[in-house]
Amino acid sequence: MKPASAIVIGTGLIGTSVALALRDRGVAVWLADADPAAAKLAVDIGAGQLLPDAGPEAGPADVAVLAVPPPAVAAELHGAQRRGLARCYTDVASVKQQPVAGARELGCDLTSYVPGHPLSGRERSGPAAARADLFLGRPWVICPLPENDDQAISLVESVPEACGAQVVAASPAEHDQWVALVSHAPHLVAVAMAARLTVAPPSALALAGQGLRDVTRIAAGDTGMWSQILSANAGPVSSVLRDVAAELTQAAGILDGLAGAAGPGDERTRTELAALLERGGAGVHRIPGKRGGPAPEFATVQVVIPDKPGELARLFLAAGEAGINIEDIGIEHSPGLPVGVAELWVRPEAVGPLTGVLAAAGWPVRR
Repeated sequence: MKPASAIVIGTGLIGTSVALALRDRGVAVWLADADPAAAKLAVDIGAGQLLPDAGPEAGPADVAVLAVPPPAVAAELHGAQRRGLARCYTDVASVKQQPVAGARELGCDLTSYVPGHPLSGRERSGPAAARADLFLGRPWVICPLPENDDQAISLVESVPEACGAQVVAASPAEHDQWVALVSHAPHLVAVAMAARLTVAPPSALALAGQGLRDVTRIAAGDTGMWSQILSANAGPVSSVLRDVAAELTQAAGILDGLAGAAGPGDERTRTELAALLERGGAGVHRIPGKRGGPAPEFATVQVVIPDKPGELARLFLAAGEAGINIEDIGIEHSPGLPVGVAELWVRPEAVGPLTGVLAAAGWPVRR
């Protein structure tokens, strides 16, 4: 099932990506944005046509997708419903309780409004960064309300299905608690670590490796957008951060004990440190794999590659010709040297064949 027609209000990264995905499935899409230049750019890249002031000529669309920040959802919903733009409505805001509360306060028709949130994005923003495949295989939470009409729920669920996403049902409160743990609090943890770098001496930063880059990568997100998200979900995020802070305080206490010991620390303190590290590893292993379910075990093959165009392409081509799938990749750059180390994650049984193929092609390989 898919909607025959849709309106997307808000042509940023997510809204334009939704429009592109729906257009790929043959859905008629109309676009609107408070910024005419953004809407025109989305039209120019093939995401749909501009929404006339009076709405679609053929009458209400099947569904309207409100791709606006959380504080703006209720007002946009109220205005769209007053104009009769669609048979049902959803949003893609990253928090759910605030928009629902606002919609109730404004007296919106909640029978036709089914909140939603695709858990996908990029570090870039705006319509130019949009991709039709942005949601493929990604979770898309749908939060049915007690007032919802069954047909509205079915129509709204058809949007993520048409975009290739995996529909997950949750209440607005559950959603906000879950994203606080898996998205919002991690962003602030990354920000806190990155903030320490502002006072670090250049000589220390010269030693930075992939670990620091991995931990701080998401801290460079859009400040305005994240201020809105965190403000809208402040309670659940604060709760998660207090739990993380307790873990860090425990770690600091353990290390204080080790630092104060005459030797390398007593056995009990070292056991506590090992237990904390083990618990962290257990948490990582609970993160689902790329196809959902338990994450499979992978092995790493390290390859020294010249820092010049075409080397990664040669690496992937060699693996592909050998019938080996590279599950993931990381690159560790060598400061001051024209080489780097590519870490290729593969199935354990592929380590031997991949190592042989790459070594035969002249790459220095370490397994």
